[in-house]
Amino acid sequence: MSRIGKKPVEFPSDIAVKVDGEIITFTKGKNSPTLDTKGNVGINVEGQVLTFSAKTEAREDRAFWGTYRALAANIITGLTTGYEKKLEINGVGYRAAVKGKVLNLQLGHSHDINYDIVDGLEMSVEKNVITIKGINNQKVGQAAAEIRAFRPPEPYKGKGVKYLEEHIVRKAGKAAGK
Repeated sequence: MSRIGKKPVEFPSDIAVKVDGEIITFTKGKNSPTLDTKGNVGINVEGQVLTFSAKTEAREDRAFWGTYRALAANIITGLTTGYEKKLEINGVGYRAAVKGKVLNLQLGHSHDINYDIVDGLEMSVEKNVITIKGINNQKVGQAAAEIRAFRPPEPYKGKGVKYLEEHIVRKAGKAAGK
């Protein structure tokens, strides 16, 4: 039995949940993300509680049971509180700015890097911190990982783009020779 799958997903009254066959639609305001279960799990909505069940006792069906329950919980969390990641830029001359739907990064390369902001995400820059917000956990995390990959932090001085809470293990520099 799936420990995660058997937990019910409670949602607030301002979110409407509609099940149409194997597709679940969550609606709050102008946002209405969908979750396609591809017929792998049983879905039941009673009042403000969404429950999932495995179709059979096969290992694959039990795995889908927990997976789709977690995806539904992530959608509800995204609609209620949203997701946020913060990146910190360290380095002399390294900077970022949001210009319309483009994040402009100057990270010590010979050229500026223009990162197109995906629909559904909001980015802002304050001093050396880039804040990425959105309702889709996967999109927020993917955008943060792509931006960090442009200039990952190096272990000697810590220059580069890192997550705000990330700790960079520093290496010792050159030892003085005799």
